[in-house]
Amino acid sequence: MNLVSECKGLVTKKFNDFFFVDILEYGDLSESKRFLCKSRKSIKYQQKYIFVGDIVTISSINYKDKTAVINNLEKRKNLLHRPAVANISDIYIIHSVEHPKLNYLQLSDFLINAEYLNVRVSLILTKSDLISSEKSNFLFEKFKNWGYEPKILSLTSKDKLNKLNIELKANKCSILMGPSGVGKTTLLNKIIPNINRATSAVSNKIKRGKNTTRNIELFKLSKESYIVDTPGFNILNKYIEPKEIALLFPEFQVQINQNKIRCKFRDCLHIDEPGCNLNKKFERYVFYKNLIEDSKLLFHQIQAN
Repeated sequence: MNLVSECKGLVTKKFNDFFFVDILEYGDLSESKRFLCKSRKSIKYQQKYIFVGDIVTISSINYKDKTAVINNLEKRKNLLHRPAVANISDIYIIHSVEHPKLNYLQLSDFLINAEYLNVRVSLILTKSDLISSEKSNFLFEKFKNWGYEPKILSLTSKDKLNKLNIELKANKCSILMGPSGVGKTTLLNKIIPNINRATSAVSNKIKRGKNTTRNIELFKLSKESYIVDTPGFNILNKYIEPKEIALLFPEFQVQINQNKIRCKFRDCLHIDEPGCNLNKKFERYVFYKNLIEDSKLLFHQIQAN
């Protein structure tokens, strides 16, 4: 083996002050796969924080004990804050059609937060075996009008799961997001054999599940593809400027980016301004208006503080 003293790696798991790092280059060294690392004090002094998904440079490599030291952190493409995961390429929002029952407002909030990261966003609807084919067709058309072509599947459908697996392996780093009890962990167990993540039933009392995932971790799907399982996903409290909100709705994105429709005034919020040329006759427009009002209220609260 041609040993090297320094190489790049991907942070796949973090616990306390330690990190698991998978090697990304240098040929034969990749056979060593994973090293247990600590970061140099200089990184801490610079107030640089390392997250799962970060690309780092490691040195002081001990091949026998599989340990090393992180001495540099590369600039990340993006960062999801809660939970903290870096360099996401694809987000899969997962909701169940039943048990727990599909909540359209909650689902819209998940999609909007995903769009804010400016990555590819897909929608998966699980437990399709609990609804009729007519309801399934209705949901497909409904979410297609939202700007998404949902993958509606049963977690026992091998053909659809195989197609999803092929798609995930073509991505760089995918993350599964959604409320508890919708089948995220079960889906991960299907995609990655022998992972054996614990699952929990949906409570009959509160009609939702409990989070069973405790740590953020990247799992390898192929040579250059990973998937993230997370212990939960909260709605962002980060302030979004009102003028940016339209870009989080595919219904508006198509009109602005593809159809090149422009309003009379550049600061148009597409509410009731004169010269607004965008079509507002879509289902989620009421969600959009509420988000605009929430953004304005949050702005005034920030100003007051």
